[in-house]
Amino acid sequence: MLLLCPTDRLVEGQSRGFEIEGGKLFAVRKDGQVHVYRNRCPHKGISLEWLPDQFLDASASLIQCATHGALFLIDSGECVAGPCAGQSLEALACMENSEGIWLIS
Repeated sequence: MLLLCPTDRLVEGQSRGFEIEGGKLFAVRKDGQVHVYRNRCPHKGISLEWLPDQFLDASASLIQCATHGALFLIDSGECVAGPCAGQSLEALACMENSEGIWLIS
């Protein structure tokens, strides 16, 4: 397991990017649950954010690709609008405890 960050560094309705062993990923907290995905749009294979830690749309209810506006469900990574509709982000296993948010490899 690899520590991503302390629990308090990812509050409800926020996203946060990480670079681990040369790979990019990000985490989002929704309804108290943490979801971690590889930072790679299934449409173009590019990073999703346009500014550091900015992976969510204006309502903070969907993940949004900054390049072409594709929208993804936070809890499943499924694309619900845009050129990759029906495809999904790659989910990564994680867990959270009193020490922080952990990536399970």
